[in-house]
Amino acid sequence: MLLKVTLILSSLSLLIMPLTATEVNIQEGVPYVDVEVNGKSIRIERIQDTSNKLKNSYTKTSRPTPPFNIQPYEPIKGIETIGELCVIDFLQDEVSSNKGMIIDARMPKWHKAGSIPHSLNIPFPILTIKNFNEKIAQIFGVKKKKDSWDFDNAKTLLIYDNGPWCQQGVHAMKNLVKIGYPKSKILYYRGGMQYWQILGLTTIIK
Repeated sequence: MLLKVTLILSSLSLLIMPLTATEVNIQEGVPYVDVEVNGKSIRIERIQDTSNKLKNSYTKTSRPTPPFNIQPYEPIKGIETIGELCVIDFLQDEVSSNKGMIIDARMPKWHKAGSIPHSLNIPFPILTIKNFNEKIAQIFGVKKKKDSWDFDNAKTLLIYDNGPWCQQGVHAMKNLVKIGYPKSKILYYRGGMQYWQILGLTTIIK
């Protein structure tokens, strides 16, 4: 009797699996990734509607240049450029353990319209020698040392903006380097929100 029930349940599970399987995966065998930061969990996944299309400003192909120049793959020598899978890994490994932060360097209106989960909006004009203060330093794990900053325990910062045509993230990184932030502790997600949304990845709208 027990064997009969087991076989029936097994048959039912085989019938159900195709109906519940995720069609649009992050990678083969990885339908989603759960990331927990400060006790708050969020699921990173892709939109399952295969007919879904963007209807926002990221559908636009052409913008006046300048100022919307296409950014080099490596705009600042010594700062690593990464892609979407690395951003997800960074969320899982660095952000969840409080060793790193994802910084949205765009102006607030862009951040409210859509951002990468667990990212902190610090617009690029704030990240200058003039405006960098102890409050921001503390968030980044940087300590004040007389007339300079101590970056020994600084968190790794992953910087992003709207995408390859946007300069806000590059300005933020240049400013951070001028402040003295180690290049080895800065990552650049060049694809930004345009690539993130084109891939249908989880986006936070405020």
